[in-house]
Amino acid sequence: MNGLQELSKEAKEHLCNVIIPFWKDLRDNEMGGYYGYMDYKLNLDKKAEKGCILNSRITWFFANAYQILGDESLKDEAAHGFAFLKEHCMDRENGGVYWSLNYDGTPKDTTKHTYNQAFSIYALSSYYDATGDTEALRMAEELFTIIETKCRDKDGYLEAFDREFKPAENDKLSENGVIAERTMNTLLHVLEAYTELYRVSKKEEVKKCLLWILDTVADKIYNPKLKRQEVFFDKDYHTLIDLYSYGHDIETAWLIDRTLEILDEKEYTDKMSVITKTLTKQIYDIAFDGHSLSNECEKGVVDTGRVWWVQAETVVGFVNGYEKSPEKSEYLDAAKAEWEFIKTYVVDKRKGSEWYWLLRQDGTPVEGKPIVEPWKCPYHNGRMCFELIRRNENAS
Repeated sequence: MNGLQELSKEAKEHLCNVIIPFWKDLRDNEMGGYYGYMDYKLNLDKKAEKGCILNSRITWFFANAYQILGDESLKDEAAHGFAFLKEHCMDRENGGVYWSLNYDGTPKDTTKHTYNQAFSIYALSSYYDATGDTEALRMAEELFTIIETKCRDKDGYLEAFDREFKPAENDKLSENGVIAERTMNTLLHVLEAYTELYRVSKKEEVKKCLLWILDTVADKIYNPKLKRQEVFFDKDYHTLIDLYSYGHDIETAWLIDRTLEILDEKEYTDKMSVITKTLTKQIYDIAFDGHSLSNECEKGVVDTGRVWWVQAETVVGFVNGYEKSPEKSEYLDAAKAEWEFIKTYVVDKRKGSEWYWLLRQDGTPVEGKPIVEPWKCPYHNGRMCFELIRRNENAS
């Protein structure tokens, strides 16, 4: 059994035995959607707010799990998530998706964030692909139109808006002491969402936006001198902070490569592959310590915390790097070593749990970080499993 086959086999077992059962148990059959919070001690708060991003990611997760495994119960979970998105997360009066809801499905935070609209497109496109439900595709296309008409200016995507799409302060995706008018993170996930929408719809207007985003990454986001993406920007794409987000860079490398595969445009493949290969090599050289990945580096100071999603994206990113450059066997070795770290330390072995949120460099968990909350979901670790399974099947 080669390295990818072994990774795929173990990922499938982990998906079926740990991740899927955990998130099935988070289903709220009374109020709809999925419960929004479980603390570090595994106490489930059934009356916590429900992040719309959490519920869109869970819907995306079950739709893809169904397509890979063919288990009808997974299709039912995806349908449960879709119904919640349609009936509660969508603002029927003004359009778009709220930021969060109360536990009973009533609006809580009515901010309309571009990032959040994108993740609903991602979920709805995958749900359409899994079920053939044309209403989901129609909703995804409506959100695409909203982003393109209400969430951007002539230079690119803006971040946050109120319920009526008037500009609001971007306190959702800003951190490290800055409030950004544009972010790499939002652009990356609009790219990801539009790639999925284009894959299932083949709409020319979506393709045009994807090409524009790739150009923007190359011209405004990627810093060729430092071999990294800048993270936070003002309206004119001036970077606001000296920050190196290791997890986003390894994630970006493989997500852009996925977009290039779907677009199949040689000019862009040639142009962007230089960037994705450089990002992968740079992360391997400066952020990977032989078993896991540090979080980020701000003003030259490395945050050595091991964040759950960063570790998941590291596995996929290095497998992707190896597939693109098979002579780079060290990337496959890195993916295998990272997976061993995840199995040993990141997976929470306590009954009724899933993955820890944050660990120290030595693998000990940081107590107090929740197991479930609006950002802690089966999107990154579930997708890691999906990617390993699919890539092994494609290689067979």
